[in-house]
Amino acid sequence: MTQKIIDLFNQKGHSLYGGEAVTQLEHALQAATFAKNNNASAALITASLLHDIGHLLHELPDNAPDHGVDDLHEELAALFLQKYFVPEVVEPVKLHVQAKRYLCYVNPAYYDTLSEPSRQSLALQGGIMDANEAQKFETYANHKEAVLLRTWDDLAKDPNMHTEPIEAFASYISSSLKS
Repeated sequence: MTQKIIDLFNQKGHSLYGGEAVTQLEHALQAATFAKNNNASAALITASLLHDIGHLLHELPDNAPDHGVDDLHEELAALFLQKYFVPEVVEPVKLHVQAKRYLCYVNPAYYDTLSEPSRQSLALQGGIMDANEAQKFETYANHKEAVLLRTWDDLAKDPNMHTEPIEAFASYISSSLKS
């Protein structure tokens, strides 16, 4: 499975990441690098690498959000990942969109840090959480990890950032697979 993940990114990861100045692969590698540099667990590093894999699994055009379409990439990713990976990978991926909505609720200034494409997708993804949604989000076992992943996700849009190649993350992927 590790090689299949690497091959998927090498084959389909070169499209631009949702209106940002980086590719899907660059975005994934940057998020994983931030996780690694922050001494995250292997599972959270893997989740950071794979959080947007859903974008590589659907056939929607890159500009789907411009047409009011939410690709539900987090759900598609979770459905794919749960077959192969431990919950500590799957759950933060599944929750990373909700984490953006949550962070906008608990810290209104966070919204101002979002890129324009991220604000556009936020609107399609349900907008800022309300108090009841935020309270429910806080009950999920991996909500704190999802918030960390979201933080790295937001930073992972630097066209000048250098990262290791995806093959350097193979050991994290392999160690996060189900037994």
